[in-house]
Amino acid sequence: MPQAALRTDKNNYYLDIAETVLERGTCLRRNFGAIIVLNDQIIATGYTGAPRGRKNCLDMGVCLRETMQIPRGERYELCRSVHAEANAIISAARNDMIGSTLYLAGHDMATGQLVENANSCSMCKRLIINAGIDKVIVRQTPTQYRVIHVRDWIFNDESLQGKVGY
Repeated sequence: MPQAALRTDKNNYYLDIAETVLERGTCLRRNFGAIIVLNDQIIATGYTGAPRGRKNCLDMGVCLRETMQIPRGERYELCRSVHAEANAIISAARNDMIGSTLYLAGHDMATGQLVENANSCSMCKRLIINAGIDKVIVRQTPTQYRVIHVRDWIFNDESLQGKVGY
């Protein structure tokens, strides 16, 4: 088989890196890794974890949202962690993010498997929009991914659809 046929495509290359970044995460439920790329240059990385200097769930051995059996996608204000997307965004200059792509991969900590139907929360979507990021590419399987055009989040504003809360 020709060597080129074995070569990983660019999107999976960056998703592989995002998956490595998530290994630094400290969440007991789901860890995500995010990388921001512009013109084939990694601008910033981020993973799920408590703010600098604060104790994280991994070290404390408890997740409040898990203890309270809060469903996925709800009550993020109770979470100790800063999301991977937010951590990547605060590590980069806005000028470097305009027109960039954010790659996102997540693991369910109970199963070790990729998070099914992963997506940015509403707060992270707002941060991504304001950062000037153009696309979000989310890992679905080890080789498949979903491409989200951020302009769709702008034009299909979920905050106008009667959803309340975060």
